[in-house]
Amino acid sequence: MIVSDPLSMIMAGAAGAALGGVFFGGLWWTVRKGVLSPHPVLWFLGSLLVRMSIVLVGFYFVGGGQWERLLVCLLGFGMARFVVMWLTRPSHENPGTTTKEASHAP
Repeated sequence: MIVSDPLSMIMAGAAGAALGGVFFGGLWWTVRKGVLSPHPVLWFLGSLLVRMSIVLVGFYFVGGGQWERLLVCLLGFGMARFVVMWLTRPSHENPGTTTKEASHAP
């Protein structure tokens, strides 16, 4: 197998993006649920353990002992962060749905 196989690199990038979507999407979901929970530490700690386990196992299998695939997977993971941030940004069309937490800071 050639290390720089384009299909292998595309698949590694897509897998990294999927892992990033799970990680950062799960983080967004956890924050939304955790702040309203009577026991937020269980949400945050449990979510961290599950998300990290999924990502580490995913990186292990995607990398397959090849640093090039691992690097492309990491790039896809990082790009997923920006996609999740864009998808979960507060809506400015309906200002009543945003929280006023930022306005009370000194």
